[in-house]
Amino acid sequence: MKAWRAGRVLFGLVLLLPALALGQTVASDPVPGDENAAVEALLARMTLEEKLGQLTQYRGRGSDTGPRVPEGGEAQIRQGQVGSFLGVYGADYSRRMQQVAVEESRLGIPLLFAHDVIHGFRTIFPVPLAETASFDPGAVENAARIAAVEATAHGLHWTFAPMVDIARDPRWGRIVEGAGEDPYLGSRMAEARVRGFQGGDLAAPDTMLATAKHFVAYGGAEGGRDYNTVDVSERTLHEIYLPPFKAAVDAGVQSIMPAFNEVAGVPMHAHRPLIETLLRGQWGFDGVLVSDYNAIQELMPHGVAATRTDAGLLGLEAGVDIDMVSGIYLEDVAEAVRDGRLDEAFVDASVRRVLRAKHRLGLFDDPYRYSDAAREAAMTLTPAHRDAARDMARKSFVLLKNDGGTLPLSKRLRTVAVIGPLSDDRRQMLGNWAAAGRPEDAVTPLDGIRTALGPDVRVLHAEGAEIDGDDTSGIDEAVRVAREADAVILMLGEDQEMSAEANNRTTLDLPGVQQRLAQAVQATGKPVVAVLFGGRPLSVNWLHENVPSILMAWFPGVEAGNALADVLFGDHAPSGKLPVTFPRNVGQVPIHYNHKNTGRPPDAKDKYTSKYLDVHWTPLYPFGHGLTYTTFRYDDLRVKTPRIGRGEAVDVEVTVINTGRRAGDEVVQLYLRDDVASFTRPVKELRGFQRVTLQPGESRTLRFRLEPEAMALLDADLRPVVEPGTFTVFAGGSSAETIETTFEVMAD
Repeated sequence: MKAWRAGRVLFGLVLLLPALALGQTVASDPVPGDENAAVEALLARMTLEEKLGQLTQYRGRGSDTGPRVPEGGEAQIRQGQVGSFLGVYGADYSRRMQQVAVEESRLGIPLLFAHDVIHGFRTIFPVPLAETASFDPGAVENAARIAAVEATAHGLHWTFAPMVDIARDPRWGRIVEGAGEDPYLGSRMAEARVRGFQGGDLAAPDTMLATAKHFVAYGGAEGGRDYNTVDVSERTLHEIYLPPFKAAVDAGVQSIMPAFNEVAGVPMHAHRPLIETLLRGQWGFDGVLVSDYNAIQELMPHGVAATRTDAGLLGLEAGVDIDMVSGIYLEDVAEAVRDGRLDEAFVDASVRRVLRAKHRLGLFDDPYRYSDAAREAAMTLTPAHRDAARDMARKSFVLLKNDGGTLPLSKRLRTVAVIGPLSDDRRQMLGNWAAAGRPEDAVTPLDGIRTALGPDVRVLHAEGAEIDGDDTSGIDEAVRVAREADAVILMLGEDQEMSAEANNRTTLDLPGVQQRLAQAVQATGKPVVAVLFGGRPLSVNWLHENVPSILMAWFPGVEAGNALADVLFGDHAPSGKLPVTFPRNVGQVPIHYNHKNTGRPPDAKDKYTSKYLDVHWTPLYPFGHGLTYTTFRYDDLRVKTPRIGRGEAVDVEVTVINTGRRAGDEVVQLYLRDDVASFTRPVKELRGFQRVTLQPGESRTLRFRLEPEAMALLDADLRPVVEPGTFTVFAGGSSAETIETTFEVMAD
């Protein structure tokens, strides 16, 4: 400990020193004086190789005793050749590696340990798209808070989440990681997740750096193919894809990851105008930019760099501070700095940001604050964490259809058949990117249903078919089981690997022979409920037309089975709403609610309008759709001040009535349209939402405030302006079922 104590004294003394004037040409971000002085003094003592080491991140390796640094990693730590590791955690092991860094390296600079903590660490919550279906930012923030508590207890300082990409193409496998298709909803969820991961004090030992990714427009990849080219207008970039990143920055996010894609011919890892000019200059982001996996090296196949050195120079000049995995910054950049091809000021600027991140986490004060084995044992997979995961899962389920009140099912049934390839598969329940989650922690639907019904109800089970594949040999057994039951619960959907990075689909249909299984079971004439698992919209037209009740369960996490049983048997009512449009088939893609009209909007009576020959132009299930076990009516939508001046806010009120026989939660959604504008506007845009719980017969009047920015559009110079004219306000339980009124913004 002697060396570390000496390092602490040195770091404390340099707080008294003035910042060194290095004459650099790269702007330094404004930071608090003490932090800035400490960083500058440390930077002045570093060799070029030690600086580049701080900008280098290597991936850990698996072992029988957990994730470890790669072969030779300890030597690199001692030599100051690495600043952070990906996928290395464990309280005791991270302490040992941190000890090597602070006591055995020349400068004693602590390490950062990072991991993809996307929707939980050991307590796995529903996948992010599912969490977003809750329309409950508070619950989403709490899920991220619990993930941070567990992850930091295992020695982690940094998560590569949240993903805030807007995704309008459900073929894209990574749609599962984000918040869907709407920039307003995506912005609210970005803020919630950043607050959850980073907490109220970043120096607290249970908070971690959040990373908003992937900057920017990754969700707009052509053809829904991961890593693909993105070609969007500058207006679409600013209206659709950038807002969630701006929201994350405003929420204080400390890290951002560029995207694999290019924008307008420039790969994002070399896009200085968007990174330095917009993100850092205009928005004031002063945190760390970390490359995506090997993405600096991939500037070569992109065709903008001929050599590894060229790629490294492009990345540093663009403002990408940390090179994940490729080793280019450490191995290939030093010579270019010495021979004048790269101004060392670019390196220094990046090192400053890395050191500031470590400073803000409190690692210079106590590098072992995240490495406490007692806290690791006490804060992992606790009953309270499991309860929160169960509640989050219940809120995420979306009841797509419920004809005849099929759901909830009675617990007094004599026999229930649970059928389908996802009925008893623990790994599938966790979804992709499950961090340190373990299948044995998960409760399957079959387990949850058996527990809920108890010993007095027979619960029969048949898999019926595999998730994917053409084997139909199990269908006969599934039919036999269905015939013995009073009701059938079909568990269908995707494999968790289908909704993941590099896993894109050309069809949105149920994979394999699952529809044939559903058809055979439905032909028995027994009441059938279909539960769908997946991380993207699915086109389930046959189920919609033939099965009375359909519940979208996504990938619900460790408490999947218990949460499903809660909802299927009526202990809790579903309340989720779709954060993304469900098309009738893949040929409708892209299809999103906030589309723009054409000069010939679709009209069934006029051939020469914008529509299809073979299916209706509307989606199977619209954005914001979601039923529950009661019904609601919307009345008396009114604007408090029907005429306002530019720059004024407007208050909107709407009354919601529970017209059913059960208590229920409703997500009240408010949409807005600028009716006539200088530039074409979407048919409607989400501008607010509130969750409300109403008893049977109860009514409540909700108020929404529309600030001027909610009415603004981007002018020819992409500056927000509010134009005079009429605006239509919509309120309802989905984007497609609303009541409406208008107000007017008066000219100056």
